[in-house]
Amino acid sequence: MKLPINTNITNGIPCSGIPSFRLIEVRLNRVRELINKQLTVPAKTDDINRLIEYINARSGKMLRPALVLLSYDAVCNTSGEKNTPEEAIRVAAVVEIIHNATLLHDDVIDEGQIRRGQPTINKLWGNESAVILGDFLLSRVFKMCSDLEPKVINMIASAAARTCKGELRQVIQRHNWQLSESEYLDIITEKSAAFFSSCCGVGALLAQASDSQVQSLECFGLNAGIAFQITDDLLDLTGDESQTGKTAGSDVNKNKLTLAIIHLLRVVDDKERKLVVSLSNPKVYEALNQTDEKGKAELLKMLRHHRSLEYAHSQAQQFLDKALSALTGLKESCAKEALIETAKFMANREA
Repeated sequence: MKLPINTNITNGIPCSGIPSFRLIEVRLNRVRELINKQLTVPAKTDDINRLIEYINARSGKMLRPALVLLSYDAVCNTSGEKNTPEEAIRVAAVVEIIHNATLLHDDVIDEGQIRRGQPTINKLWGNESAVILGDFLLSRVFKMCSDLEPKVINMIASAAARTCKGELRQVIQRHNWQLSESEYLDIITEKSAAFFSSCCGVGALLAQASDSQVQSLECFGLNAGIAFQITDDLLDLTGDESQTGKTAGSDVNKNKLTLAIIHLLRVVDDKERKLVVSLSNPKVYEALNQTDEKGKAELLKMLRHHRSLEYAHSQAQQFLDKALSALTGLKESCAKEALIETAKFMANREA
């Protein structure tokens, strides 16, 4: 089914850069406006406003709020600004603010220097400012959720808790060169995919969906989210910072095992395994007077030789297929088609 093109969008491509969002671009702008309004503080605190304005001026792709709105539309089988209640716009803003808070904390943990093509808050203003600013964003979320339906609040709260649990598990598992593929999938399900799942589920709830519709959309979001994270981890290895807009190689630098590395460790012999471990430790090639780039180039060479990058990509495609299958029971609509396009983008993006 062909998606209608919003006449306010140049050449049919929305500001987010994701074509499937043209169906909801007007509403995504409402979400952005609400976020800006909710994060505004009194004028006398100009120093805080400067940090907040820096974040707001660098809005991301808006994937999570878009999934809330598209899931809502997919259940209602209608679309349009007039058909979307203010509560759905508020929830879409909430999930984006939570996401931005986690990014602030992630950049501190990973020592990220670039985010969305610009220096990170922690690089410009220090770790303390980044952490407390992330906490401030979460405090605004608490206020925004105060008048939402209990089922909606519970779903959002559970998703946030699972995200923290997954992040904590990943930190604990650093340097664990025995990490299995199933353990890795469990971690990314908690830290990333579960949040995507809840975005779809809460959109369905707001549309008064049946239990089966909620489950279908949650399943879609979960599998699309796993595909997204596998691809994100691949981009950390192979992506160009100028295109991805964030610091490359942070997973390797922090000894976070991702799917391609796990596959590589599984297929190499003992001698090569030791080399992989050494190449994944910046201190080793620093001691050898080698640059990060040289060590990472050698690691990429091994990953390509043993087809580990290809394996990770194929796994992302399998989860994409599961996501699309989960939508089979939903009626055909522009919103359903947009969800399908969005999932394909999530699994195949290059930035």
